[in-house]
Amino acid sequence: MSALTLYPAIDIRGGRAVRLEQGRADAETVYDADPVAVALRFAEQGAAALHVVDLDAAFDGEPRNRHLIEDIVDATGVPVQASGGIRSMSDLDGAVGYGASRVVIGTMALEEPSFVAAAVARHGDKIAVGLDAEGSILRARGWTIESGDLFSALRQFTLMGVARFVFTDIGRDGMLAGPNVERLVEVAEATTARVTASGGVSSLDDLRALASAHPQVDAAIVGKALYAGRFTLPDALGAVNG
Repeated sequence: MSALTLYPAIDIRGGRAVRLEQGRADAETVYDADPVAVALRFAEQGAAALHVVDLDAAFDGEPRNRHLIEDIVDATGVPVQASGGIRSMSDLDGAVGYGASRVVIGTMALEEPSFVAAAVARHGDKIAVGLDAEGSILRARGWTIESGDLFSALRQFTLMGVARFVFTDIGRDGMLAGPNVERLVEVAEATTARVTASGGVSSLDDLRALASAHPQVDAAIVGKALYAGRFTLPDALGAVNG
């Protein structure tokens, strides 16, 4: 088992920390009115990195929450991986300017792949591509439309020099059903890039399985399991790094 970097997730909508079930805008649970307070709790518990999603930008194209990246970085000193609604170079530059150490490009990567090449040329390994799939079918725009084949996209973006993919099995996300380890291994085998697992983690055993899955699967985003009290962040860090 290799060390696994854990990214506690902070999904922000309307300035509040929320969680969605299977990415559905109509299946929202509000966890805290203050995302910065959530970030501070995770930092105090030992988080080495945070995954921050601007859901307003993802759903509506309005980056209402991006400034909170700066607030979170300033308050915690913890690196932030930013995601949600990156649809232009100004969006990307804005997220980096606010202090994001990595930015995940999702829908835009699938709709305009040339944008990824330009982003990598501009920001190098600060760029990750988010691939959200149902089976091997990619889905974009908040998972509302089909957008190509997972493995074709992996080949294309690997050739562009993408250093990291964030892979989500959307059938598992927010459901506490366990990660799709078999598919994660297939994804890792299809690229030379690093892979971050996202979606489905429900137990410490799930995290141990991810840590043992493949050398390139070296990070995992954890959301609902932490908020629902399935385990604590210190216990999770101990499970994958102990």
